[in-house]
Amino acid sequence: MTAVYPSVEQQTAPADAGRTDPLAWLAAETAATAAAGLHRAPIARRCDGPAGDRSQQGLVDVASNDYLGLSTHPEVIAAGQGALARWGAGSTSSRLVVGTTQAHLDFEDALADFLGTPAALLFSSGYLANVGAITALAGSEDLIVSDGGSHASLIDGCRLSRAQVVVVPRGDVQAVRAALAGHARRRALVVTDSIYSIDGRCAPIAELYDAAQDFGATLLVDEAHALGVRGPGGRGVVAEAGLSGAPGLVVTTVASKSLGAQGGIVAGPALLREHLIDRARSFIFDTGLNPAAVGAAHRALEILRADPGLPQRLRASADLFARAAGAEVSESAVVSLIVGDPAAAVAAAQYCRDRGILVGCFRPPSVPAGTSRLRVTVRADLSAAELTRVAEVVDTALRRVGAR
Repeated sequence: MTAVYPSVEQQTAPADAGRTDPLAWLAAETAATAAAGLHRAPIARRCDGPAGDRSQQGLVDVASNDYLGLSTHPEVIAAGQGALARWGAGSTSSRLVVGTTQAHLDFEDALADFLGTPAALLFSSGYLANVGAITALAGSEDLIVSDGGSHASLIDGCRLSRAQVVVVPRGDVQAVRAALAGHARRRALVVTDSIYSIDGRCAPIAELYDAAQDFGATLLVDEAHALGVRGPGGRGVVAEAGLSGAPGLVVTTVASKSLGAQGGIVAGPALLREHLIDRARSFIFDTGLNPAAVGAAHRALEILRADPGLPQRLRASADLFARAAGAEVSESAVVSLIVGDPAAAVAAAQYCRDRGILVGCFRPPSVPAGTSRLRVTVRADLSAAELTRVAEVVDTALRRVGAR
């Protein structure tokens, strides 16, 4: 049977001839979002000079998660360029086809050694690492107890797992114990951030681990905002609690914050790595992390390892900024300044930007209603003079919108 195809004239007929648009509802939805002060738009950073030359870029960045300032470190950039020249621009396939290079394996070994775990597995982002780890560790017959302050990637991993999910108040160890005590599921998994990304506060990791152990549950800790910031030599809150490599403990973290590059990591027992390779869909079906990011992150890790005092200097800078800004002393590199109204938070952030200061602006659904805020992330490579200037501009911005 001969197929009959529409003519060119038919193909180019007006698309709206006698048709309705099922996406017409987006106009009203977008308008409502804007009216609530919650519309978002990507804002491009200007860069008129080479990476790392802040005098040319014209802005002081206290919005990114480049905590140690390593994204523009000359050696990190050179390592990324070297990996790019050697392996090409992309991994070109899933890690299980031809997307794994020796650079991936070497970085995984270095990460595992640094974190004090037998093995580690590299994903193309921290989001995919969390989704992959949770969905590979829990299914429809299992229970997940999720901390109320968990990052969106942990929340989405819980949803995709199809497990029974109990959400407990942030940092509430007794609520975790109560949820574990009453369950009759096959297995149980507790998930939490070690440092909450919104306000930089620490979760009670040692107590959560004890609770998980008492009820035979696994504890998964997202150390994304702790690597390079807390713990001995920047090894994170898990290491700070003396739990590196402990049984029943899974660590996830990223190369996209303190290491200044990109990528997600799951670290733990060797059998966990093998299981994730077999079962984590966000690893199996995703193109491997590009070699340039792997090379850059590996060199950043080496710099961190060679300078174990770097995280302490970062924390000292965060304390300096918090005092100058009249804020609560930070437990990490994050200082959170509540504004309340989302439109006021946007106005305060724009005031700062107009004066050369890039600050984070967090509004619902990233934070609860009524708690829109400026989120300042201090970097180890910022001078005391820069931090004082940021504090002065931020303070003025908050006063102008009535937040002080």
